Amino acid sequence: MTASKIALVLGATGSIGYEAARALDAHGWVVRALTRDVDRAARTGASFYFVEGDATDPASVVQAARGASLIVHAANPPSYRGWSRLVLPMADSVIAAARASGARIVLPGTVYNYGPDAMPVLAPDSPQNPRTEKGRVRVALERRLEAAADDGVRSIILRFGDFFGPRLRSSWFRQGMVRPGRPITGVFNPGRAGIAHPWTYAPDGAEALSRLADIEATLPPFARYHFAGHLDETGTTMVETVARLSTEPRVRITRVPWTALAVLGLFNETMRESARVKSFWRTPYRLDNASLVAAIGPEPHTPLRNAVRITLHGLGCPTKPEPGEPSGTSSTAPNNTSELPS
Repeated sequence: MTASKIALVLGATGSIGYEAARALDAHGWVVRALTRDVDRAARTGASFYFVEGDATDPASVVQAARGASLIVHAANPPSYRGWSRLVLPMADSVIAAARASGARIVLPGTVYNYGPDAMPVLAPDSPQNPRTEKGRVRVALERRLEAAADDGVRSIILRFGDFFGPRLRSSWFRQGMVRPGRPITGVFNPGRAGIAHPWTYAPDGAEALSRLADIEATLPPFARYHFAGHLDETGTTMVETVARLSTEPRVRITRVPWTALAVLGLFNETMRESARVKSFWRTPYRLDNASLVAAIGPEPHTPLRNAVRITLHGLGCPTKPEPGEPSGTSSTAPNNTSELPS
Protein backbone atom coordinates (compact mmCIF):
# COMPACT_ATOMS: atom_id res chain seq x y z
CA MET A 1 0.00 0.00 0.00
CA THR A 2 1.16 3.53 -0.78
CA ALA A 3 0.91 5.43 2.50
CA SER A 4 -0.12 8.68 0.83
CA LYS A 5 -3.17 6.98 -0.70
CA ILE A 6 -4.61 5.00 2.22
CA ALA A 7 -7.96 6.21 3.58
CA LEU A 8 -9.69 4.88 6.69
CA VAL A 9 -13.47 5.25 6.57
CA LEU A 10 -15.53 5.12 9.75
CA GLY A 11 -19.28 4.83 9.37
CA ALA A 12 -19.17 3.04 6.03
CA THR A 13 -22.81 1.97 6.48
CA GLY A 14 -24.14 5.49 6.98
CA SER A 15 -25.65 8.18 4.82
CA ILE A 16 -22.37 9.30 3.29
CA GLY A 17 -19.73 6.88 4.61
CA TYR A 18 -20.32 4.06 2.12
CA GLU A 19 -20.58 6.47 -0.81
CA ALA A 20 -17.38 8.18 0.34
CA ALA A 21 -15.60 4.81 0.44
CA ARG A 22 -16.80 4.01 -3.08
CA ALA A 23 -15.76 7.41 -4.41
CA LEU A 24 -12.33 7.31 -2.76
CA ASP A 25 -11.80 3.82 -4.19
CA ALA A 26 -12.64 5.18 -7.66
CA HIS A 27 -10.11 7.99 -7.11
CA GLY A 28 -7.34 5.47 -6.52
CA TRP A 29 -7.28 5.44 -2.73
CA VAL A 30 -6.78 2.18 -0.86
CA VAL A 31 -9.86 2.17 1.37
CA ARG A 32 -9.95 0.61 4.80
CA ALA A 33 -13.45 0.24 6.20
CA LEU A 34 -13.75 -0.15 9.95
CA THR A 35 -16.37 -2.78 10.80
CA ARG A 36 -17.32 -4.96 13.75
CA ASP A 37 -17.90 -7.99 11.48
CA VAL A 38 -15.16 -8.46 8.86
CA ASP A 39 -16.50 -11.79 7.55
CA ARG A 40 -19.94 -10.37 6.88
CA ALA A 41 -18.46 -7.26 5.31
CA ALA A 42 -16.32 -9.33 2.94
CA ARG A 43 -19.43 -11.08 1.65
CA THR A 44 -20.82 -7.80 0.28
CA GLY A 45 -18.30 -7.93 -2.56
CA ALA A 46 -17.17 -4.34 -1.97
CA SER A 47 -13.55 -3.73 -2.99
CA PHE A 48 -12.51 -2.31 0.37
CA TYR A 49 -9.95 -3.57 2.83
CA PHE A 50 -11.94 -4.40 5.94
CA VAL A 51 -10.45 -3.99 9.41
CA GLU A 52 -12.15 -5.10 12.59
CA GLY A 53 -12.89 -2.45 15.16
CA ASP A 54 -15.41 -0.11 16.73
CA ALA A 55 -15.55 3.64 16.27
CA THR A 56 -16.22 4.01 20.00
CA ASP A 57 -12.98 2.20 20.88
CA PRO A 58 -9.96 4.56 20.66
CA ALA A 59 -7.40 1.76 20.49
CA SER A 60 -9.03 0.07 17.50
CA VAL A 61 -9.35 3.36 15.60
CA VAL A 62 -5.69 4.22 16.25
CA GLN A 63 -4.65 0.75 15.10
CA ALA A 64 -6.80 0.93 11.95
CA ALA A 65 -5.39 4.34 11.01
CA ARG A 66 -1.74 3.27 10.99
CA GLY A 67 -0.16 4.22 7.68
CA ALA A 68 -3.24 6.14 6.52
CA SER A 69 -3.12 9.73 5.32
CA LEU A 70 -6.89 10.27 5.43
CA ILE A 71 -9.59 9.43 7.98
CA VAL A 72 -13.20 9.96 6.92
CA HIS A 73 -15.21 10.30 10.13
CA ALA A 74 -18.72 9.49 8.93
CA ALA A 75 -19.76 7.47 11.99
CA ASN A 76 -22.86 8.61 13.85
CA PRO A 77 -25.08 6.97 16.45
CA PRO A 78 -27.82 5.06 14.56
CA SER A 79 -31.30 6.53 14.34
CA TYR A 80 -30.36 9.56 16.49
CA ARG A 81 -29.95 7.33 19.57
CA GLY A 82 -27.27 8.14 22.14
CA TRP A 83 -26.15 11.30 20.34
CA SER A 84 -25.04 13.19 23.44
CA ARG A 85 -23.33 10.14 24.90
CA LEU A 86 -21.43 8.84 21.85
CA VAL A 87 -20.59 11.61 19.37
CA LEU A 88 -17.79 13.35 21.27
CA PRO A 89 -16.02 10.18 22.48
CA MET A 90 -15.96 8.95 18.87
CA ALA A 91 -14.48 12.28 17.82
CA ASP A 92 -11.78 11.98 20.45
CA SER A 93 -10.90 8.52 19.09
CA VAL A 94 -10.58 9.93 15.58
CA ILE A 95 -8.43 12.86 16.73
CA ALA A 96 -6.15 10.48 18.61
CA ALA A 97 -5.83 8.29 15.51
CA ALA A 98 -5.07 11.28 13.30
CA ARG A 99 -2.46 12.54 15.73
CA ALA A 100 -0.75 9.13 15.82
CA SER A 101 -0.83 8.56 12.04
CA GLY A 102 -0.50 12.11 10.72
CA ALA A 103 -3.68 11.63 8.70
CA ARG A 104 -6.06 14.41 7.68
CA ILE A 105 -9.58 14.07 9.11
CA VAL A 106 -12.55 14.63 6.80
CA LEU A 107 -15.87 15.16 8.58
CA PRO A 108 -19.22 15.24 6.77
CA GLY A 109 -20.93 18.11 8.54
CA THR A 110 -24.59 18.73 9.36
CA VAL A 111 -26.78 21.83 9.31
CA TYR A 112 -27.88 21.19 12.90
CA ASN A 113 -25.02 23.43 14.06
CA TYR A 114 -27.03 26.51 13.12
CA GLY A 115 -29.82 28.49 14.69
CA PRO A 116 -32.26 31.05 13.26
CA ASP A 117 -29.66 33.83 13.41
CA ALA A 118 -27.63 32.14 10.64
CA MET A 119 -30.52 31.72 8.20
CA PRO A 120 -31.26 31.89 5.32
CA VAL A 121 -27.76 31.62 3.77
CA LEU A 122 -25.45 29.24 5.62
CA ALA A 123 -21.81 30.02 4.85
CA PRO A 124 -18.78 28.22 6.34
CA ASP A 125 -18.19 31.18 8.67
CA SER A 126 -21.83 31.70 9.70
CA PRO A 127 -22.40 31.87 13.48
CA GLN A 128 -23.18 28.53 15.11
CA ASN A 129 -25.80 29.08 17.80
CA PRO A 130 -28.01 25.98 17.68
CA ARG A 131 -31.19 25.57 19.68
CA THR A 132 -31.10 21.78 19.92
CA GLU A 133 -28.90 19.42 21.92
CA LYS A 134 -27.96 17.64 18.70
CA GLY A 135 -26.71 20.94 17.29
CA ARG A 136 -24.76 21.80 20.42
CA VAL A 137 -23.00 18.43 20.29
CA ARG A 138 -22.04 18.96 16.65
CA VAL A 139 -20.71 22.44 17.44
CA ALA A 140 -18.59 20.96 20.23
CA LEU A 141 -17.29 18.33 17.79
CA GLU A 142 -16.22 20.93 15.25
CA ARG A 143 -14.60 23.06 17.95
CA ARG A 144 -12.53 20.06 19.01
CA LEU A 145 -11.32 19.62 15.45
CA GLU A 146 -10.49 23.32 15.17
CA ALA A 147 -8.56 23.23 18.46
CA ALA A 148 -6.71 20.09 17.38
CA ALA A 149 -5.47 21.91 14.27
CA ASP A 150 -3.36 24.10 16.56
CA ASP A 151 -1.72 20.88 17.74
CA GLY A 152 -0.95 19.59 14.25
CA VAL A 153 -4.11 17.54 13.60
CA ARG A 154 -5.48 18.70 10.24
CA SER A 155 -9.14 18.44 9.28
CA ILE A 156 -11.72 19.31 6.65
CA ILE A 157 -15.44 19.75 7.31
CA LEU A 158 -17.70 19.39 4.29
CA ARG A 159 -21.28 20.26 5.21
CA PHE A 160 -24.29 18.79 3.44
CA GLY A 161 -28.05 19.14 3.36
CA ASP A 162 -30.38 16.15 3.82
CA PHE A 163 -29.12 13.08 2.00
CA PHE A 164 -30.89 10.87 -0.50
CA GLY A 165 -29.44 8.07 -2.60
CA PRO A 166 -29.80 4.40 -3.56
CA ARG A 167 -27.63 2.87 -0.85
CA LEU A 168 -28.52 4.85 2.27
CA ARG A 169 -29.63 2.96 5.34
CA SER A 170 -30.77 6.06 7.20
CA SER A 171 -32.25 9.26 5.74
CA TRP A 172 -35.40 11.34 5.79
CA PHE A 173 -36.04 10.27 2.20
CA ARG A 174 -35.94 6.54 3.02
CA GLN A 175 -37.46 6.56 6.48
CA GLY A 176 -39.78 9.54 6.44
CA MET A 177 -40.99 10.09 2.87
CA VAL A 178 -41.47 6.79 1.04
CA ARG A 179 -41.95 3.13 1.89
CA PRO A 180 -39.08 1.05 0.46
CA GLY A 181 -39.82 -2.16 -1.43
CA ARG A 182 -43.27 -1.26 -2.75
CA PRO A 183 -45.00 0.89 -5.37
CA ILE A 184 -45.33 4.53 -4.38
CA THR A 185 -48.94 5.35 -3.54
CA GLY A 186 -48.16 8.15 -1.12
CA VAL A 187 -45.33 10.51 -0.22
CA PHE A 188 -44.84 12.30 3.09
CA ASN A 189 -43.48 15.83 2.83
CA PRO A 190 -41.52 16.94 5.93
CA GLY A 191 -41.29 20.44 4.44
CA ARG A 192 -43.84 23.04 3.53
CA ALA A 193 -44.75 24.84 0.32
CA GLY A 194 -42.65 27.96 -0.15
CA ILE A 195 -39.93 26.87 2.30
CA ALA A 196 -36.62 26.24 0.50
CA HIS A 197 -34.67 23.17 1.63
CA PRO A 198 -31.30 21.77 0.46
CA TRP A 199 -30.86 18.10 -0.49
CA THR A 200 -27.65 16.20 -1.24
CA TYR A 201 -27.56 13.26 -3.64
CA ALA A 202 -25.09 11.13 -1.70
CA PRO A 203 -22.93 9.99 -4.68
CA ASP A 204 -22.48 13.65 -5.70
CA GLY A 205 -21.53 14.63 -2.16
CA ALA A 206 -19.07 11.75 -1.93
CA GLU A 207 -17.44 12.78 -5.19
CA ALA A 208 -16.94 16.31 -3.85
CA LEU A 209 -15.45 14.87 -0.67
CA SER A 210 -13.03 12.76 -2.72
CA ARG A 211 -11.94 15.74 -4.79
CA LEU A 212 -11.12 17.62 -1.60
CA ALA A 213 -9.24 14.56 -0.33
CA ASP A 214 -7.13 14.52 -3.49
CA ILE A 215 -5.95 18.09 -2.85
CA GLU A 216 -5.95 18.02 0.96
CA ALA A 217 -2.22 18.80 1.17
CA THR A 218 -2.88 22.20 -0.41
CA LEU A 219 -5.68 23.16 1.99
CA PRO A 220 -5.48 25.02 5.32
CA PRO A 221 -4.93 22.89 8.47
CA PHE A 222 -8.57 23.48 9.42
CA ALA A 223 -10.99 24.10 6.58
CA ARG A 224 -14.78 24.25 6.25
CA TYR A 225 -16.74 23.95 3.00
CA HIS A 226 -20.42 23.76 2.15
CA PHE A 227 -22.05 21.60 -0.54
CA ALA A 228 -25.06 23.32 -2.12
CA GLY A 229 -26.60 20.21 -3.69
CA HIS A 230 -30.21 20.37 -4.92
CA LEU A 231 -32.08 23.33 -3.49
CA ASP A 232 -35.80 22.62 -3.35
CA GLU A 233 -36.82 26.26 -3.63
CA THR A 234 -40.56 25.57 -3.60
CA GLY A 235 -40.52 23.10 -0.71
CA THR A 236 -42.51 20.68 -2.88
CA THR A 237 -40.20 19.91 -5.83
CA MET A 238 -38.69 16.80 -4.24
CA VAL A 239 -41.98 15.14 -3.30
CA GLU A 240 -43.55 16.10 -6.64
CA THR A 241 -40.62 14.52 -8.48
CA VAL A 242 -41.12 11.30 -6.52
CA ALA A 243 -44.85 11.35 -7.28
CA ARG A 244 -44.30 11.88 -11.02
CA LEU A 245 -41.93 8.92 -11.18
CA SER A 246 -44.38 6.58 -9.50
CA THR A 247 -46.02 3.81 -11.53
CA GLU A 248 -49.27 4.41 -9.66
CA PRO A 249 -52.01 6.51 -11.31
CA ARG A 250 -52.58 8.54 -8.17
CA VAL A 251 -50.06 9.47 -5.50
CA ARG A 252 -51.16 11.23 -2.35
CA ILE A 253 -48.78 13.84 -0.90
CA THR A 254 -49.29 14.48 2.80
CA ARG A 255 -47.42 16.37 5.47
CA VAL A 256 -45.25 14.59 8.00
CA PRO A 257 -47.31 14.42 11.23
CA TRP A 258 -44.94 16.44 13.37
CA THR A 259 -47.31 16.57 16.34
CA ALA A 260 -47.61 12.79 16.33
CA LEU A 261 -43.82 12.48 16.17
CA ALA A 262 -43.52 14.72 19.22
CA VAL A 263 -46.02 12.60 21.15
CA LEU A 264 -44.29 9.36 20.15
CA GLY A 265 -41.05 10.98 21.20
CA LEU A 266 -42.19 10.78 24.80
CA PHE A 267 -41.56 7.04 24.55
CA ASN A 268 -39.04 6.69 21.70
CA GLU A 269 -35.68 8.46 21.41
CA THR A 270 -35.53 8.25 17.62
CA MET A 271 -38.96 9.87 17.27
CA ARG A 272 -38.07 12.50 19.86
CA GLU A 273 -34.88 13.53 18.07
CA SER A 274 -36.63 13.49 14.68
CA ALA A 275 -39.27 15.88 15.97
CA ARG A 276 -36.64 18.26 17.29
CA VAL A 277 -35.32 19.06 13.81
CA LYS A 278 -38.73 20.31 12.64
CA SER A 279 -37.43 23.90 12.50
CA PHE A 280 -35.07 22.97 9.64
CA TRP A 281 -38.14 22.09 7.57
CA ARG A 282 -40.01 25.22 8.59
CA THR A 283 -37.27 27.78 7.90
CA PRO A 284 -36.00 28.46 4.36
CA TYR A 285 -32.24 28.19 3.94
CA ARG A 286 -29.50 27.22 1.53
CA LEU A 287 -25.81 26.31 1.74
CA ASP A 288 -23.28 28.73 0.25
CA ASN A 289 -20.77 26.67 -1.75
CA ALA A 290 -18.55 29.50 -3.06
CA SER A 291 -15.43 28.34 -1.21
CA LEU A 292 -15.96 24.72 -2.28
CA VAL A 293 -16.26 25.73 -5.93
CA ALA A 294 -13.11 27.81 -5.58
CA ALA A 295 -11.30 24.72 -4.28
CA ILE A 296 -12.55 21.94 -6.60
CA GLY A 297 -14.40 23.66 -9.42
CA PRO A 298 -18.12 23.12 -10.16
CA GLU A 299 -19.94 20.77 -7.81
CA PRO A 300 -20.65 17.22 -8.97
CA HIS A 301 -24.31 17.37 -9.96
CA THR A 302 -26.70 14.62 -11.05
CA PRO A 303 -29.98 16.05 -12.42
CA LEU A 304 -32.71 15.77 -9.82
CA ARG A 305 -35.04 13.47 -11.78
CA ASN A 306 -32.19 11.05 -12.51
CA ALA A 307 -30.97 11.14 -8.91
CA VAL A 308 -34.45 10.50 -7.50
CA ARG A 309 -35.09 7.71 -9.98
CA ILE A 310 -31.84 5.94 -9.09
CA THR A 311 -32.65 6.40 -5.41
CA LEU A 312 -36.08 4.84 -5.79
CA HIS A 313 -34.58 1.92 -7.70
CA GLY A 314 -32.14 1.38 -4.85
CA LEU A 315 -35.05 1.35 -2.39
CA GLY A 316 -36.94 -1.22 -4.46
CA CYS A 317 -39.67 1.18 -5.55
CA PRO A 318 -40.74 0.80 -9.22
CA THR A 319 -40.74 3.90 -11.43
CA LYS A 320 -42.16 4.78 -14.83
CA PRO A 321 -39.93 3.85 -17.77
CA GLU A 322 -38.07 6.72 -19.35
CA PRO A 323 -38.85 7.49 -23.01
CA GLY A 324 -37.43 4.72 -25.18
CA GLU A 325 -36.92 2.35 -22.25
CA PRO A 326 -38.61 -1.09 -22.53
CA SER A 327 -41.69 -1.42 -20.36
CA GLY A 328 -40.95 -3.05 -17.02
CA THR A 329 -37.25 -2.27 -17.09
CA SER A 330 -37.57 0.40 -14.45
CA SER A 331 -39.00 -1.90 -11.79
CA THR A 332 -35.57 -3.26 -10.86
CA ALA A 333 -32.58 -1.39 -9.51
CA PRO A 334 -29.72 -1.04 -12.04
CA ASN A 335 -27.10 -0.46 -9.36
CA ASN A 336 -25.39 -2.61 -6.76
CA THR A 337 -27.20 -1.73 -3.56
CA SER A 338 -25.28 -3.99 -1.19
CA GLU A 339 -24.34 -2.31 2.08
CA LEU A 340 -21.57 -2.80 4.55
CA PRO A 341 -22.59 -4.19 7.94
CA SER A 342 -22.14 -2.12 11.04
